[in-house]
Amino acid sequence: MHEERLANRLKILRAEKDLTQNALADLIGTTRKSINAIEMERMVPSTLLALKLARALDTPVEQLFFLTKPHGRT
Repeated sequence: MHEERLANRLKILRAEKDLTQNALADLIGTTRKSINAIEMERMVPSTLLALKLARALDTPVEQLFFLTKPHGRT
């Protein structure tokens, strides 16, 4: 059984809002390193952080984060 992974559109949506990682981090009360780690899919955000990101980017959380199959799998 192959586990799904959490993917995101954070970098794309952040760029559409013309926000830097620092600016977004300041908006939601986290660090630029956390934003970068989430964008690079090295970190899965807490529910609270995911909701704050969705609100700051004015998008439903399910459009920001979604499940996908592991890389290289179909």
